[in-house]
Amino acid sequence: MAIRRKRWLFIFLAVIALGAGGYFWLQETGGNNSNRKYRMVKVERGNLSSSVTATGTINPVVTVLVGSQISGTIKALYADFNSRVKEGQVVAQIDPTILEAQVDQAKANVLRAQAGLANAQAAVQNAQANLDKAEVAVLDTKRTLERNAQLAERKVVAQQALDTAQANYDSALAQRDALKAQLAVSRAQVASERANVENTRAALKVAETNLRYTTIRSPVNGTVISRNVDVGQTVAASLQAPTLFTIAKDLTEMQVDTNFSEADIGRIEQRQEATFTVDAYPEITFRGSVSEIRNAPQTIQNVVTYDVVIKVANPELKLKPGMTANASIVVAHQENVLKIPNAALRFRPEGAGAENSEKPKKEGSGSQASNRGKARTGPVAGSASAENQGRPGRVWTLTPEGKILPIPIVLGITDGSFSQVISGDLKEGTEVIVEQLVKDSGQNRGTASPFGIRK
Repeated sequence: MAIRRKRWLFIFLAVIALGAGGYFWLQETGGNNSNRKYRMVKVERGNLSSSVTATGTINPVVTVLVGSQISGTIKALYADFNSRVKEGQVVAQIDPTILEAQVDQAKANVLRAQAGLANAQAAVQNAQANLDKAEVAVLDTKRTLERNAQLAERKVVAQQALDTAQANYDSALAQRDALKAQLAVSRAQVASERANVENTRAALKVAETNLRYTTIRSPVNGTVISRNVDVGQTVAASLQAPTLFTIAKDLTEMQVDTNFSEADIGRIEQRQEATFTVDAYPEITFRGSVSEIRNAPQTIQNVVTYDVVIKVANPELKLKPGMTANASIVVAHQENVLKIPNAALRFRPEGAGAENSEKPKKEGSGSQASNRGKARTGPVAGSASAENQGRPGRVWTLTPEGKILPIPIVLGITDGSFSQVISGDLKEGTEVIVEQLVKDSGQNRGTASPFGIRK
């Protein structure tokens, strides 16, 4: 008995399923309604945005490489990955022992040079005193010579006394000249010692500066995103300054460095709106704007690209340096325009010019000419391009008699799913064909074409 009930229940469910399937099949095929041989959509108004896409890398706006100007061994580290540091904060210490000894040696050299300068100055003073004494001796011997000369004329003193006075005077003059030369030498020695003092002071300054360089400080306020050394590691700064830390100045402001091909770069301008996603947060769309279009080309596998920088706020610090971003830049935008699905542009029934279709009206005649331009709206936002200037297309609709009718149109921007209708004999609410549901003997399903039909 239970088996029989289950059998009747199964038969009942099968009948219901077949009935429902037949009903939906009739709805799709249209039954006696010929319009259901095609799937139709209505032309509507709305906003359209055209965009270009590329991949890029998220980077901090300002990144500072902190290095060492001297060689030595890392004695201590005071910052690590993700550490927040302030300007002037100590982040590392290089062993200063050798440099401290060099500073002490330089200080001793300064003291020695200062002592030499003092000795040279004393020698100048001594030479000046000797020169002053020699000047007195010259004056004294000169007076003696003049007096003896007068006495010799009167035959009061012997000629020998006059000769002795002359010799003493000449000797005093020679001594004075020697002391003048010695004074000049002493003064030159003072200048040399003074230069030596300055030289040793400069050497001391270099030694003290190198000693200060053993203390590595952060040059900016920021966050440490990379640490490249460990305690005990020796760094060599003979050829170039080794990088110890990489510090991002402000992680709340980031930028996306993207590479756009030369085919798209002409449509990109500063301050254009940009969106992007990252793999870490696939459900979040981040927004930014184009801040810079760099002119330096990059050629990768014979493809020329240009770096476009997109600035983005990062207040929650979700974006991290090095993330890969899939960026999209809005290059054109139109509001409240007629738009049609691109599927309607791809549809083309075979035998379109046969007995089941009507010929399109010529431009400039009838209602088509009067309605041309009704779909046109304001100027296209973004840079001018062939896309914005319009391109031909064609859609198909049904007459009240059930015949298909081609309508030529001029297309504007597209977002990949919908295209703008710049002009053509289309009105809002007009139904166009996007798909053929039932094949006729004279018609087959259309072939794909990007923006129009294939003749």
